[in-house]
Amino acid sequence: MNEQNLIIKSVKDFLTPKMLKYSLLPIIVTIVLMYILFFVLAGLGAESMSQMHIEAQQTTMQNGIEHTDNFEAYLEGTAIMQFFMSYAATAWIATFLIYAIGGFLTLYASIFIAIIVIGFLTPYVLKELQTRHYQDVEMIGYSNIATALLSTLKWAGVMLLLFILLIPFYFIPVINLIAFNLPLYYFFHKMLNYDISTSINTKKEALEIAFKNKNLLRIKTLLLYLLSLIPFVIFFTTVFFVIYLGHTYFLKTRELRGTDALPDSN
Repeated sequence: MNEQNLIIKSVKDFLTPKMLKYSLLPIIVTIVLMYILFFVLAGLGAESMSQMHIEAQQTTMQNGIEHTDNFEAYLEGTAIMQFFMSYAATAWIATFLIYAIGGFLTLYASIFIAIIVIGFLTPYVLKELQTRHYQDVEMIGYSNIATALLSTLKWAGVMLLLFILLIPFYFIPVINLIAFNLPLYYFFHKMLNYDISTSINTKKEALEIAFKNKNLLRIKTLLLYLLSLIPFVIFFTTVFFVIYLGHTYFLKTRELRGTDALPDSN
């Protein structure tokens, strides 16, 4: 099956009533968690800005005599923001940083949360795909809760380590776009492939499919990741991601096992 037909087939599957119903849960959970996260971070930010100590020193020469003037003040509550906003330059910089950093963190957090949430739904989505198109391909699976949790923690740890190691590249134009996204793409790629392969294949089959099709799988997950970077898209497309990549795994598993395709039920 060529890629164009696979995409069309994935879209048709996604638009079925059951798949649309499955897609509601990631949307609701992700939005609720993002809402809670926003207020937690806002509260921490407000608390840290609740008091600011300002101290300045100025030395002048008067009649050959050195005079030193000290200025010390505490700003509390809204006075801090009034202090910043009283100057056009600092007001612009503060506003830019709030929106830029806030938007960046919100987008990354939404992708991270959505890819975790969809992991719980992946077996149900794939089971529906099997019923519709791959009744000849048995879903075996090999993972368990402990393995899944340890793998998630390991990949999350690597992601955080990459974020730290790539800090020097964040200040280089163009390269910083790759440096910012590489850690999260790594996590995205690992989680999506793991959730799907462990629901369909044996461990040996999953390793063989990953080895023989590593470039194909990387290209597909990269395209899906780039799609998820469009604001709010991740809220609605996580089930589609599983459907699209799930088709690839079912087809490769059928080929690997040498089974004959049965007519699609739809």
